[in-house]
Amino acid sequence: MNIIIAPDSFKGSVSAIEAGAAIKKGILSEVPDAVVDVIPMADGGEGTLDTLLFATNGKRFQVEATGPLGKIIDTQYGVLGDEQTAVIEMALISGLPMVPEEKRNPFFTTTYGIGEVILQAVNDGYRNFIIGLGGSATNDGGLGMLQALGVTFLDQDGKPVRPFGYGVNTVQRVSFSTLDPRIRECTFQIASDVENPLCGLKGATAVFGPQKGANPEMVSELDSALSNYARLVEAEIGLNFQDVKGAGAAGGLGFAFLTLGGEMVSGAKLVGEAARLKEKLGSADFVITGEGQSDDQTLYGKVPGYIGKLALERNVNAILISGSLGRGYEQLYQYFLSCDSIATGPMPLHECMNHAEDLLYKKAKNIARLLARK
Repeated sequence: MNIIIAPDSFKGSVSAIEAGAAIKKGILSEVPDAVVDVIPMADGGEGTLDTLLFATNGKRFQVEATGPLGKIIDTQYGVLGDEQTAVIEMALISGLPMVPEEKRNPFFTTTYGIGEVILQAVNDGYRNFIIGLGGSATNDGGLGMLQALGVTFLDQDGKPVRPFGYGVNTVQRVSFSTLDPRIRECTFQIASDVENPLCGLKGATAVFGPQKGANPEMVSELDSALSNYARLVEAEIGLNFQDVKGAGAAGGLGFAFLTLGGEMVSGAKLVGEAARLKEKLGSADFVITGEGQSDDQTLYGKVPGYIGKLALERNVNAILISGSLGRGYEQLYQYFLSCDSIATGPMPLHECMNHAEDLLYKKAKNIARLLARK
């Protein structure tokens, strides 16, 4: 029996690598002669760097950069096994978990560190980039990142704008003539599962601002500021990007990358292709995937949705193991043989998260007992 295990991380609990190892252990406990291949997955958010380096035998570099609150932090970027493509995970530089709840305020967070890490990779000789945009603490439209890369933003007095969310509201003049010329030599693949435009009711601020600490008044002010900022940027470069799908990703960082020629791609698809998942499914009998919660949104850019659709195309039986099954999960049965929650009974969320590896092992063990009967 040939089984592919390709889970996403169970956010806040276990990484995709840890989840894959627990599921594999459960399968082999009941089907010891099974051929099991673990392919950790990600969708551009938490764990994207780890999974891509795992899949391609890449390497990691420790660097310093400006964190989401403006202080210098220790962080990292990676290089794929091709030794040509640098990988930057936003969540490790400007991520929401890096900001204590009492300090979450998108007026005072920045993407400046993203630009700094890009420049460090450029200095190291890299020109091809994969950028994972999930899990951001920011809503500055990529202002900070673009400033770090050399773009000039001035206020009404001709002074440089501060590289934080509140700075977006003060932008009056923009010049890309000061952009580091090496950035024009770079390619950017933007891995994200977000399709929101930059502004409006479905934009970055309205949809994601509240989870980053924005109250209704702040949402209105930030959205208006981003709209004005985008118009000035678009007038400078002669191209329009604020309504492109994904421009609102990571508080508008997607918009900033689009102005640099970035290409929006499905994070799950990008990781799957790097791991040669489609090729490996060709000889699989089953594929098992999972995530923290599965619901009617799983089919829209999430790892299990990508896995399920790919498995159906390849005529491979797919099984979903999730922390919990939410509203509308029944829609997933069109792609999955079964949809399973790891909870063994009523239990608090924190208990489920604290024991996720053991619960994954036990659920995989139960599933393996069924598979052994086939």
